[in-house]
Amino acid sequence: DEENRIACYTDHQIFERYHKFSIKNGYSKKQTITLKELNSLSVGDYVTHIDHGIGKFGGLQKIQVEGKTQEAIKLVYADNDIVYVSIHSLHKISKYNGKDGAPPKIYKLGSGAWKALKNKTKARVKHIAFNLIQLYAKRRLEKGFEYAPDSYLQAELESSFIYEDTPDQITATRDVKADMESERPMDRLVCGDVGFGKTEVAIRAAFKAVDNGKQVAILVPTTILAFQHFKTFSERLKDMPVTISYINRFRSAKQRAEALKDLADGKLDIIIGTHQLVSKSVVFKNLGLLIVDEEQKFGVNVKDKLKTIAQNVDTLTLTATPIPRTLQFSLMAARDLSVITTPPPNRYPIETHVTGFNEEVIRDAISYEIQRGGQVFFINNRIENIKEVAGFIQRLVPNARVGIGHGQMDGKKLEELMLGFMDGAFDVLVATTIIESGLDVPNANTIFINNANNFGLSDLHQMRGRVGRSNKKAFCYFITPPYSAMTDDARKRIQALEQFSELGSGFNIAMKDLEIRGAGDLLGGEQSGFINEIGFDTYQKIMNEAIEELKENEFKDLYEDENPGEPKEYVKDLQIDTDFELLFPDEYINNITERLNLYNELGT
Repeated sequence: DEENRIACYTDHQIFERYHKFSIKNGYSKKQTITLKELNSLSVGDYVTHIDHGIGKFGGLQKIQVEGKTQEAIKLVYADNDIVYVSIHSLHKISKYNGKDGAPPKIYKLGSGAWKALKNKTKARVKHIAFNLIQLYAKRRLEKGFEYAPDSYLQAELESSFIYEDTPDQITATRDVKADMESERPMDRLVCGDVGFGKTEVAIRAAFKAVDNGKQVAILVPTTILAFQHFKTFSERLKDMPVTISYINRFRSAKQRAEALKDLADGKLDIIIGTHQLVSKSVVFKNLGLLIVDEEQKFGVNVKDKLKTIAQNVDTLTLTATPIPRTLQFSLMAARDLSVITTPPPNRYPIETHVTGFNEEVIRDAISYEIQRGGQVFFINNRIENIKEVAGFIQRLVPNARVGIGHGQMDGKKLEELMLGFMDGAFDVLVATTIIESGLDVPNANTIFINNANNFGLSDLHQMRGRVGRSNKKAFCYFITPPYSAMTDDARKRIQALEQFSELGSGFNIAMKDLEIRGAGDLLGGEQSGFINEIGFDTYQKIMNEAIEELKENEFKDLYEDENPGEPKEYVKDLQIDTDFELLFPDEYINNITERLNLYNELGT
C-alpha cells in the first residue's frame, strides 16, 4: 500500500521458504509388487522344501485327509517320489533361486544328503557371520567424536527444504543423527531407490559435522557425480557459513592445489571428489565425517585406503542398489542400515517401452517432450558413432538443440556442456553412460537407451532413474534388436524392467537380477556354491538362524540390549490343522498360480 506506506510480506518471502508439497499416494496403483507375486510358481518350477530339499512343483492336488477333502501342493523328487504338502505349511516352501539356466540337483527323499548339506551350509555361514560381527564388535568398542544436539542453524537448514520429508527420510535422518551424537564411530548404510532423497540425508549429516567444527569428505565414483554433488550441496548450503569445493579431472592443477591447501589449513569445510580423495596428497586438518556414494562401484584398492582414512571417523554410505528386505536382517548384524522406500511426493512411475530403432517412435517422443518444454537424454555408449547418432536426431527433429557428451572429452568442455544442459541450453543430450550416476536434471523427462540389451539390469535401472524426477510424467525407451536376436539373459533383463516400472520397484529388480545372474555375484563367490545348491531363500533362512544363534551365544554381551534376560525360545514351525474342508473350489479360481498365491496371502 504505497499511499499508507505499508508493505506486507509472508514468512516464505522473508526466509525464502516455499510451499512444501505434501505427499499424495494416488500416483500409482500400488507401491511395489510383493515377493509372492514376483516369485509366482508354475508347474515344473524348481522349489525348495526346508525339510526335504529341492524338488519340482507338480501343481495343486486334492487329497483325502480323514475323510475330508483338502488341497495340497504336490512336490516331485528323485525316482518320481512324491510329497504332498498341506496348504497350512506353505512357509516351508520357496521357489528355487540359484544360477539361472543351470538345473539344480533333485534330492532323494530320506537319503540324509539334504540335512547334511544344510548343516554344512550353516557352519560355513556361521564362520562368515562370526567374522563380520567381530568387526562390528571391534568398531563398537572404539571411541569417536560425540556431536552436540542440533543447533538452531541445523533446524534452519532443515526447514528450508522445500519438500515435505518422506517418512523414511525422517527415520534415516534421525538414525544418522543418533549415530553422530553417540560416542562410537558411525558406520551406517543408507539404501534407497534412485531419486528417493538420500542426498538430502547426506547434506544434513554433513552440515551437522561442519556445525561441530569438523571437516567432511564426500567420495563419489564418477567425475559427473562429483560436479553434481558440488552444485547440489552448494545450493542447499548457500545461506550457511560453510565452504565447499571439489576435485576431479574437470579442475585445473592450480584449482586442485588451492582446494587441497585450504583443506589442510582448515579453511575448507566440505570436499567432494572421486578416488583422488584417498591419495596421500590429500591431508585433512580435522576430518569428522566421510560420506561414500555408491560404494559398490569402487575397486578393492580404494576400499582398503578408505579403511585407513575412516578409523575413528563417522562413515555414511549411500547406495541405490536395492537390498532385498529379507537380507536386511542379516546385514543388520554387521552394519547399521537405514532403508528409504517411500517415493518423494507427486512422483509418477516411469512409463517404459521396448522398441526397435524406429525413426517414427524416436521423432514423436522427442518432439512431444520439446513441445511440453522438457529435455531428452539419448544414451549411446559407443563413442565411435556418437556424432553420427546426434546428426541423425538433428535431421529427424530439425528444431531440436542437440548436445554431445562423453568421457573422452576435455574436462572443461564436458563441464560446460553439462551445465548448459542443466540450464536448458540443449533439448537433447546424446551421451555415453557418463550420466548413469548422479546427473540430476528435473526438466529431463524422456530417455532413450540405445542397444539396451548390452547393459546390466542395475545399470539400466540407474539410467532410467535419470528421468521422472519432477511432477511430470516420464518416459523411458529401451532400443533393442528383436527378442529373437538377444541372449536369454538380455531378454530377461529388458522384460524385468518393462514389468517393474512402478515407483520403488528397485527391490523387485534386485530379486530379478539375483535370479538372472545367480546369487553368488551379489553375495560373493565363496558363498555362491551353497546358494546354488540349496536356493537363495533357504540360504537366507539358514543365515538368519545362524546370526540369531551367534547373537544369543558367542556375542551375547554385545547384543545384551536386544536380548535382555534369558535366551528367547523361538517357535520355528507352527502348523494349525482343522477337521473341516479348507480350499478354493476349481470353478471359483481355476488358475493354479492364482489359487496358490491366494493361499499364500491367507497364510501370512
